[in-house]
Amino acid sequence: MKKILIINGHPDKESFSFALSASYQKGAEKSNAVIEVINIRELDFNPNLQFGYRKRTELEPDLLYAQARLKWADHIVWIYPVWWSSVPAIMKGFLDRVLLPGFAFNKRENSLFSDGYFKGKTARIICTLDQPAWYYKWVYGNPSHNAIKKGTLNFIGVNKVRITTIGPIRLSKDEVRANWLKKIEKLGLTNK
Repeated sequence: MKKILIINGHPDKESFSFALSASYQKGAEKSNAVIEVINIRELDFNPNLQFGYRKRTELEPDLLYAQARLKWADHIVWIYPVWWSSVPAIMKGFLDRVLLPGFAFNKRENSLFSDGYFKGKTARIICTLDQPAWYYKWVYGNPSHNAIKKGTLNFIGVNKVRITTIGPIRLSKDEVRANWLKKIEKLGLTNK
């Protein structure tokens, strides 16, 4: 039975990201997967990596829980809006505080290279835009996709990462949103 962790990085519980998260979960439940959900907005933690990697800041209980769920999962689904060609600040803080050396990766001694500890896991990125996906790709070069897929997930060993981009959200009609939700539910059903 596949173990799926859904991580929602939107700070607003009334956002479309929360509807997308619920749709993915609904589909995954139909496949008999075991599902856990982390809504970053509900966690109690300081998002500031105060000392960088020079000195450790003790992890809050919610971050220890998040680390345990990340280790547990076979498949990790990241849902967030693209803001300023990046992720929301609270999600960035979550990544900074949770994906630490010794937990998510190991720096090789006397080397610029690292080894990721999340080999064998898969991931799906579901992100929303206020512009068409083609425009984000060809004009901006998909900066948040590259940061999360290559700079984060691939770096920690998750090599099979799929991306679903939804947009433009701001001008979308209810019918279009309903179709997006059905599409995401189907992704959940297939555990992809």
